[in-house]
Amino acid sequence: MKPNMKNEDGKRHEVTRRGFLQTTAAAATAMTVVPGHVLGREGETPPSGRLGIAGVGVGGMGGGNIRNCSRENIVALCDVDRKYAAKAFKKYPKAKAYTDYRVMLDKQKDIDAVVVATPDHTHAVITMAAMRVGKHVFCQKPLTHTVREARLIAQAAEKYKVQTQMGNQGHSSEHIRLLREWIQAGAVGDVKEVHAWSDRPIGGPWYANFAVKELPTSFPPVPDTLDWDLWLGPAKDRKYHPAYVPFKWRGWLDYGTGALGDMGCHILDPAFWALDLRQPTSVQAEVEHVKPGLANEVFPISSKLVYEFPARGKMPPLKLIWTDGHFKKKVPGMMEEGRKMPASGAVIYGEKETILHGSHGAGGMRIIPESRMKAFQRPDKTIPRVKGGHEGDWLRACKDGRPASSNFSYGGPLTEMVLLGVIAMRVPGRKLLWDSKNLKFTNSPEANAFVHPEYRKGWTL
Repeated sequence: MKPNMKNEDGKRHEVTRRGFLQTTAAAATAMTVVPGHVLGREGETPPSGRLGIAGVGVGGMGGGNIRNCSRENIVALCDVDRKYAAKAFKKYPKAKAYTDYRVMLDKQKDIDAVVVATPDHTHAVITMAAMRVGKHVFCQKPLTHTVREARLIAQAAEKYKVQTQMGNQGHSSEHIRLLREWIQAGAVGDVKEVHAWSDRPIGGPWYANFAVKELPTSFPPVPDTLDWDLWLGPAKDRKYHPAYVPFKWRGWLDYGTGALGDMGCHILDPAFWALDLRQPTSVQAEVEHVKPGLANEVFPISSKLVYEFPARGKMPPLKLIWTDGHFKKKVPGMMEEGRKMPASGAVIYGEKETILHGSHGAGGMRIIPESRMKAFQRPDKTIPRVKGGHEGDWLRACKDGRPASSNFSYGGPLTEMVLLGVIAMRVPGRKLLWDSKNLKFTNSPEANAFVHPEYRKGWTL
């Protein structure tokens, strides 16, 4: 394969697959972790110890991620949409600008770490390419677009011995640590059921971008500022339309992961960690589409999922119920009058206590009713706290070698669990039995086709 790549000046050149892999292998061998002694006073990093940071996909969330890394050296920025990313390119004029991440990784040698914040369907190929050349990686959630990608990316992070972080920022929060401490200490009692929900994709004007109600019928020309072929990446060929970019891709099966994929890595993270969850034994979905004819192209406007997890050590089997859109969230019977349920969040039902929390990292976490919260005897704090924020935790890991809070060995399995629900939405009404070891459903060839759909010709992981 001879992938066409673009120089920073936008001109095409060819790089052979063998040449690219030889370059990446050599770079991986040469990779070193910056030792902790290069750090200066807390909150400062002297110039000699700064990392060279590159960003891929910097027009949206990536711009914020890069900003949170700006105490380091921002040396390269890459985006297929020059118009959408213009603000980021302007903000860091010293950073070299690229359209093709492969060219960037092939040509620029001062990159230590890469931030990946592209649409979901290109997370895995870019992340894998960066890790192969020995770069540390921060990748937005969900870590990947498919279940198999999540497994392979987590394995690759171990293989290449790089420092990683998934962009579920709540995992660096105080509240998620409190929740795990409370549950692991037995203060909440056995937990057999969790209810979680999001108001997406219909929760407001901005969220409505997730809810696709019509298929494009006419197709305008591709803007001069967008490389549409690179934007498609491994996804199947499709004509350009503004219904997909720069943001509405989340609602399309080929590019996004819907409300569950977008928010599940935030909302389900607290229970997943605190209750030592990994992969379920089964998952079943009920969905609502605007029109039946849209089901093969876009995500439902509402869904309900039931996951079943086996016992884990002394913890009993657990049922996790997810709802979004029009499906009603369950209001706990013990909740006092006047307390409002958060727009996104979860209820964890323990035999001793019931915990209500909001979205990212158990935000607003409380035992309910409030009288129980006031009487609650909090266990000791036993989990180290994160300093410097989620990106800061990753940058620290890149320098001292101690893994970040949501590194890929954790973020990979969390993403797998979430994406199994995404698959269930595509085979609604059937209880799908999951064989995690062999990455397949034992009772649905139809569902197995979605574990890892085939890449477009010329793209591999």
